[in-house]
Amino acid sequence: MRTIISFAFLVMALVSRCGSEQNTQSPTANVQSPLAPVTSPPVTSAQNTGLQNQIKEIAAEAKGKVGVTAVVLNGSRESGAGSQASLLVSLNPHEHFPMHSVYKLPISMAVMKHVDAGKIKLSDKITISKDDLVGRVADSPMRLRHPNGATLTVEELLRFAISESDGAASDALMRLAGGPAGVQAYLTELGIKDMIVLDTEQTFTQDRTVQDRNWATPDASVALLRALHERRGLSESSQGVLLKFMTESKPGQKRLKGLLPAGTLVAHKTGTSGTDKGVTAATNDIGIINLPNGKRMAIAVFVADSPADQATREGVIAKIAYAAFQAASK
Repeated sequence: MRTIISFAFLVMALVSRCGSEQNTQSPTANVQSPLAPVTSPPVTSAQNTGLQNQIKEIAAEAKGKVGVTAVVLNGSRESGAGSQASLLVSLNPHEHFPMHSVYKLPISMAVMKHVDAGKIKLSDKITISKDDLVGRVADSPMRLRHPNGATLTVEELLRFAISESDGAASDALMRLAGGPAGVQAYLTELGIKDMIVLDTEQTFTQDRTVQDRNWATPDASVALLRALHERRGLSESSQGVLLKFMTESKPGQKRLKGLLPAGTLVAHKTGTSGTDKGVTAATNDIGIINLPNGKRMAIAVFVADSPADQATREGVIAKIAYAAFQAASK
């Protein structure tokens, strides 16, 4: 309980700092730039054979392809430096999985780089036209609330994109980040190679055949979570905003969070495809989970090409997260 409370206060403290820092155009003092020299120590490998077998058995329930990487973060979030990480378990860690809305996290992180550089303010207002709203094939809280478009702040767009997984908000943020090339350049600076951002949500909703073009490996996804945790290329306030919105995320309550003890803090981002001919291309969730022993776990679980129903697919993610949580908490 002390760990949960301390993390909650940490997020609140970081976000409160944001209010005083975001109104200036000057770069934040503690931003680490350029990003390239700041690298994470390699993940040490000590996988538990029993846990590995348990994960494989759970994954088989999806009757598709499942990818998992989970590491225990042993360092301090507050340090802003590369922490040690111990590999807990992995399954198909280098396979390519369609990200779907998981890609809204790297897009949002790339935007925060510009915020920290003073090029964008969280209070800047961005106009979203009716034509910018994603098609009805995709869920869009923004379209429901603002059917004729709206003018929103960058911070509001971040909340829509992360907490509510809104596609129009994500597309607006991608434009602010410099388009797919800008996001990809940011990932390259972080040293993340196996994560590709190419298409907007608007493009994706108009042509489902491109869904495999935005892809990531489980290992790369955890590397992104580590970058966020270690505050590489991010100020404290920017990290705080992202963690707050990830913790408040509404989709995927039965995925990573599904079987964890009540009150466990999970900062996460989901991704979900449609179902075509009985097969669902993607049911994903990646996040940072508070552990009762004072550490944190970064975990990515991807379920691809599964004929199982939603309850089963989400149950696979929840069971894997719980098994990893139990092992990491010892």
